[in-house]
Amino acid sequence: MRSSLFLGLLAAALLAGCATSRSQTGPAPARAASTEWLSPLLREHPLAGRIWDVSQSRWLEEASLREELTRARFVLLGEKHDNADHHRLQASLVRAITEHGRRPALAFEMLGVEQQAAVDAALASEPGDPDAIAQAVDWAHSSWPDWALYRPIFAAGLERGLPIVAANLPKAQARALVMKGASALPAELVTQLGLDTPLPEEIARTMREEMFHAHCGAMPAEHMQPMVEAQRARDAQMAERLHASDQGEGVILITGSGHARTDRGVPVHLARRAPGLGARSVAFVEVVDGKAAPQDYAASFGPGPLPFDYLWFTPGALREDPCAKHRERMRHDSQPPSSK
Repeated sequence: MRSSLFLGLLAAALLAGCATSRSQTGPAPARAASTEWLSPLLREHPLAGRIWDVSQSRWLEEASLREELTRARFVLLGEKHDNADHHRLQASLVRAITEHGRRPALAFEMLGVEQQAAVDAALASEPGDPDAIAQAVDWAHSSWPDWALYRPIFAAGLERGLPIVAANLPKAQARALVMKGASALPAELVTQLGLDTPLPEEIARTMREEMFHAHCGAMPAEHMQPMVEAQRARDAQMAERLHASDQGEGVILITGSGHARTDRGVPVHLARRAPGLGARSVAFVEVVDGKAAPQDYAASFGPGPLPFDYLWFTPGALREDPCAKHRERMRHDSQPPSSK
């Protein structure tokens, strides 16, 4: 029974591909964007709608962030996948960056590189129709949240005539990595993605712990390192795609916030692949009750400083406890059989 639980968790992982302080001193930060939130939790939180510049330790107006991102060659917009406000704000930034004629490619973690041909064919037959992309890649049967959440971003890109780029590692390769580690990949691909250089042990240990907790503590510890390798390979693959898709106008990447981290995510691999080209990472962060200063959120991302260039705080989405079903299944499996 325990093994069946593990296999269920492993399948889900493959499909996903995937201390409080007082308020900040200084001038009160201005709220950014619309306060007509879609997400219901903590809409009146003091940080909801505010933007924090991590390196400068200052609040930014939305217009200033848009200006900063317009100057960046690569822009990474890190989301919580099921938060509708994150996607709304991503779409608004796509429009802002392209407002004056710039045409970067628009890349998605949610699309594996093996789906690029289907995306291209859909747009050739139904140009400008985002729903054609959803049908071509069978989004409805993917592991990603409802298409309605992502549609505004695709629509914004197509309205501006942006190339749509499938950026993620093919599912078959991600599956092989999780099952067998980097040895499952061709040696040339391991070298291309930089996987032949070991991670610093402190980073690897932190990532293993994150993977363990992210999967409800129900997967064997020995499977965490292959999952770390798969995460790292996804980061490297997306960096490769960003570099290859840049035709001089840059690239915007829509991705989970974990991949947008400046300490170990796509930006690290991008700097290795395309040194000297500017990249900026924005993390959309759900506010937490009792956390009223940006630094209060650092611990959520592990030891060290906040690993993004900017934080954009939003209300939280309403979601079920992802581990509740697993706990219930474990409780049920541990009970003795009925003596009927």
